[in-house]
Amino acid sequence: NSLSMVVHTLEQLTEDPSFRYDKPERVTALQNEAKRLNNNLIELLTLYNIENERISATIDDVDVTNFLEEVVAENHASAEANHIRLEYECDPDLYGYFDEGLVRGVLNNLVGNGLRYTRDQLLLSARQEDNYLVFRVEDNGPGYPKQMLAAQSSEDLHRDIAEGRTQLGLYFATLIAEMHKNKGQAGFIRLENGYTLSGGCFSVWLP
Repeated sequence: NSLSMVVHTLEQLTEDPSFRYDKPERVTALQNEAKRLNNNLIELLTLYNIENERISATIDDVDVTNFLEEVVAENHASAEANHIRLEYECDPDLYGYFDEGLVRGVLNNLVGNGLRYTRDQLLLSARQEDNYLVFRVEDNGPGYPKQMLAAQSSEDLHRDIAEGRTQLGLYFATLIAEMHKNKGQAGFIRLENGYTLSGGCFSVWLP
């Protein structure tokens, strides 16, 4: 779409050493907001399709290391423009079964939010825990406020949205996680502070 083209053009400008501008922080701010708006539009379209049963999870066998490398590469320009170190950790032999496109959308949104709130680090990781594949996005910012830590079920988030509270990203991630089911178990999300880094940690658990 047109907004994606704007994001791509801004990324090219910030990476071009021959491009000179007086106030680079304004270009960075514009880049961040354009990417955030694009992610929000993708979320809204996906939520509309989910709630109207137009899409369902397409489960594939995925090389998780390659998957995380791609997510980091997609967000590298934004992280570099904001002077943030974006890294990932994953066992090179780890494979998972999930909808690559839907989970990619969740992680890109989490990274985009992390760029706004972290101090100077973002860490993506994936590992196998308790028969779940767990993706984590961590930062070293101020962490999640108490009200966000308290509202982590899809029912709570749906009520917050109905009452006009801005929890769209959480609701989106929760629905995507819950679309992944295996042997009577469904995916879920978890928010906490101070997992590996000192700030917030958002984890997506897929059975």
